[in-house]
Amino acid sequence: MSTLVIVESPAKAKTISKFLGKKFVVKSSFGHVRDLPKSKMGVDIENNFEPHYIISRDKTKIAKELKNAAEKSDCVLFASDEDREGEAISWHLAQILNIPENQAQRITFHEITKQAIEEALAHPRGIDLRMVNAQQARRILDRLVGYELSPFLWRKVAKGLSAGRVQSVAVRLIVEREREIQN
Repeated sequence: MSTLVIVESPAKAKTISKFLGKKFVVKSSFGHVRDLPKSKMGVDIENNFEPHYIISRDKTKIAKELKNAAEKSDCVLFASDEDREGEAISWHLAQILNIPENQAQRITFHEITKQAIEEALAHPRGIDLRMVNAQQARRILDRLVGYELSPFLWRKVAKGLSAGRVQSVAVRLIVEREREIQN
């Protein structure tokens, strides 16, 4: 058996696998595998803003490959980037692979060198749920604001515009300035 190491990038996977040898299998998730659905809100406003995640259609093959690799492995280590997004990717992957939160192991490194990878392997940690929750809050806020404000922009400004967190502030400033002008 072997240890499965999951990174975000296929280029990283190739480089890291050269450092680790035959006891490790290094695979890429190609970034996020799960997300809110594109066709609907995906957030249950009535139920404490509970997100409803799906495996993206273009990622079903990757999810299946990772599940198969995990089943053949003694251990799974999540090595996605060390930021909110990377933490969330690891959390989503642990959920997809049915690895309990208290058993999920995460490694992080700041450079792709043999020494940095070996140091990370010597000090695995759990998934930081505070970072996961921060990313989820940002993603849910984007969705709530975007789904409510984007249709308004389509009617009033131009079809296809997106209203995220930053755009929402800009639109508010424009509206306030327009009201000042009208007054």
